[in-house]
Amino acid sequence: MNWLTNVVRPKIRNMLRRETPENLWIKCPDSGQLVFYKDVEANQFVIPGSNYHMRMGAVARLKSIFDNETWFDVALPDVTADPLKFRDEKKYVDRIKDARARTNLNDAVKVGYGKLEGAAVVIAVQDFDFMGGSLGMAAGEALVRGLELAVEKKSPFIVFAASGGARMQEGILSLMQMPRTTVGVQMLREAKLPYIVVLTNPTTGGVTASYAMLGDVQIAEPGALIGFAGARVIEQTIREKLPEGFQRAEYLKEHGMVDMVVHRHDLRPTLARLCRLLTKAPALESASKSAQPVISPAQIVSAPEVAPAAPHA
Repeated sequence: MNWLTNVVRPKIRNMLRRETPENLWIKCPDSGQLVFYKDVEANQFVIPGSNYHMRMGAVARLKSIFDNETWFDVALPDVTADPLKFRDEKKYVDRIKDARARTNLNDAVKVGYGKLEGAAVVIAVQDFDFMGGSLGMAAGEALVRGLELAVEKKSPFIVFAASGGARMQEGILSLMQMPRTTVGVQMLREAKLPYIVVLTNPTTGGVTASYAMLGDVQIAEPGALIGFAGARVIEQTIREKLPEGFQRAEYLKEHGMVDMVVHRHDLRPTLARLCRLLTKAPALESASKSAQPVISPAQIVSAPEVAPAAPHA
């Protein structure tokens, strides 16, 4: 007979029960090491011992890049939620609702406008936690609006790609986002503005086949999986064994598909340096210039409402 479960009243049992958060500890996929979640979060979601780069959410990514962790959230247009009335095991509209509740995002791509070491930049981030970062109508619209804003403000455009490919629930409408985003990149190129792509783990499918491989500079995070089709599909098609590390960032750099592999801790200064080089902007005399608040905390604005120069607080 268990005294706690059989005799003590339910309310008292609830007081005795300790609530432990599910994500208190993280197991490193590479080494199997258990790491305290707060330590990983403070280390930009890089496992301290193995240097394994965990996936990073859109908001955390923007905080790690923008000066003072502040930026303007660029308002994005609404799109048809379920254009094909798609249903598999679950209604597509229900999947969207679940993803929004879980991630607090409207869709897989979040766009921000702010300062990077004092220079204005537009950054788009794909969040893999939102339906695998899949490219649908809303994500395509977000990328196109971000590119348009970069042209309007004459600023570099940086995209963090993380996706499993096109969103099958939107069919041909999803596939049409590939040429749309490609045209948007060409629009930026005609304006002679930098387009920098950061490939994170994983970047596959239609995203790799479109805007993710069109950057003026292609950067990848260590160990990132980058490719179009999966390794097993390729092996079955060509009937050959693929080399070790095929489709990983380091292998792709050795074979010329990626320009550089940059550790997450070095990503911010690397992006700032590339933006200065590609725009021929002078370097800051002192890093303290960017230490002062340069824009207001993240707020919703439409593209025309973004000020040409963010006001000092």
